Amino acid sequence: MEIALRVVQDSDLPLFFRQMTDPEALRMAAFGPPDPVDRDAFDAQWKRIRASCDVPRTVLADGRVVGSAAVYGEPGEREVTYWIDRAYWGRGVATAALRALLAEVPERPLYARAAADNAASLRVLDKCGFRVTARARGYANGRGREIDEVVLVLDA
Repeated sequence: MEIALRVVQDSDLPLFFRQMTDPEALRMAAFGPPDPVDRDAFDAQWKRIRASCDVPRTVLADGRVVGSAAVYGEPGEREVTYWIDRAYWGRGVATAALRALLAEVPERPLYARAAADNAASLRVLDKCGFRVTARARGYANGRGREIDEVVLVLDA
């Protein structure tokens, strides 16, 4: 399977919305929006992302839109984020997409956060060179409660 990134297009947003309203994906990701089915909030969030983030990307697998990846935040505190359609989990898509994103963004350090029990996402981050630097607790909308999270960094 060929994984590629491209600039986000308006036509990608309905697919992203569908992916980000998948109940199992929301639970796994944990730290999602307060109301994942609020399309107006979703559209407003993506408008902000596209306006303030220089690297929002659509993830393609064999030419099909399967997710998104981005780097956002202030210099020195920038974080990576990615979301892959559940139908593509466990197939190396997230790892390949994150590696491609990191190749586009040479800036370091970059940070990431994940639910402490999200072994798949932690494995993706580890494969891409991120290392755990801290643990924290935070309210996870996708779980409706406070949970443990892991903070990671990519230095080089």
